[in-house]
Amino acid sequence: MTAPTETLDIAIIGGGIIGICAAASLAEAGRKVTIFDRTGICEETSSGNAAAFAFSDVLPLAHKGMMRQLPKWLADPLGPLSIPPAYLPKLLPWLIRFWRAGAPRKYEASLAAQAGMMKLAEAEWMGLLDRSGTRSMLREDGSLELYESEAEFRAGLPGWAARERFGIGFRHVEGEELAALQPGLSPRFVKGTFVPGWKTVADPKLLGKAVWAYAEGLGARFEKARIERVTTDRDGATLMLADGTTRQARHLVVAAGAWSHLLARQLGDRIPLETERGYNTTLPTTAFDVKRQLIFSGHGFVITPLETGLRVGGAVELGGIERPPNYNRSKALLQKAQKFLPGLDPSGGREWMGFRPSLPDSVPVIGHAPGSRSVVYAFGHGHLGLTQAAATGRLIRELVLGQTPPIDLAPFSPQRF
Repeated sequence: MTAPTETLDIAIIGGGIIGICAAASLAEAGRKVTIFDRTGICEETSSGNAAAFAFSDVLPLAHKGMMRQLPKWLADPLGPLSIPPAYLPKLLPWLIRFWRAGAPRKYEASLAAQAGMMKLAEAEWMGLLDRSGTRSMLREDGSLELYESEAEFRAGLPGWAARERFGIGFRHVEGEELAALQPGLSPRFVKGTFVPGWKTVADPKLLGKAVWAYAEGLGARFEKARIERVTTDRDGATLMLADGTTRQARHLVVAAGAWSHLLARQLGDRIPLETERGYNTTLPTTAFDVKRQLIFSGHGFVITPLETGLRVGGAVELGGIERPPNYNRSKALLQKAQKFLPGLDPSGGREWMGFRPSLPDSVPVIGHAPGSRSVVYAFGHGHLGLTQAAATGRLIRELVLGQTPPIDLAPFSPQRF
């Protein structure tokens, strides 16, 4: 084993959007940052998401609507939520925590934490887009959530009432107004909810790489490496790489998405992270003229118009990080999209699967490792990694610099489990 040649100031494990925004925020503060990732910058889960800045998406996954739909969804192996039977025994402890997170007291706490985080996220992203010269990648077209029946619409009303409490604007639409918001919709959709403040980006991978270029211009560095092990002592952290070399760092940020809990366990912290495997197909831009992000909540997927194509994806497969992809799921979503948008051209698509790091209460872990002030955890954002990345980057900076964060971090504590 070769001796390290230098002690790094700040090492970040994970080149996804959380790590990128953390690097940018720390580099803006004049700190020397090195990101380690096994593949590259914004090459894995952050590259293929649905491209939404979902600042109004404050409802925890374990809300009543989802719990009510669970049995129906699980009965369909290609439905909005699936669990491979062989994985169920391993998943059971997480599912029990997920079910408990739906209790009214815990639900309200998670809702309030997410609402505060989203307010910060919007402000931080707008600032970062301006500073990094990426504001042109922002799209402010709103979103349209669609319902196939009056009953489905009414079942969603409590969720909209909860959003209204936090000042999130929306309006319910039908008839000609619904048709104008998205021409060519199937008549099976009788109502919709339009959220004018919903934002998307031109392409999440291109945005991530552009923000990284900004961080790099401020001195941030990237090293392609697989981190096999981490340890800590009073001087900071030691990273052991797959090639047998080591790196010393005064501060370590663990932002490795769905793999983060494996690194946390090496430091003695057991955090109940699971992996929501999401699937999509990105079609050519000519596939259909989609005006804004369309949300089919009853089916658990969205359609997003990107600069680089039309992305049809979502759904959740709770299946860990080792099972091979089941692309029948992306095919099933595409078949539904054809029914919902008659005239959609399904040819020429690229299939993709990514790993969303998910915690039972839908609230990420952001805070110091219990055993070391040198280590900051920042993972478990579920569907909201892109949305909350700039806020998380700001919070990581405050934690590393020993400053007071702009929101209460108690709900995000790694020790809450």
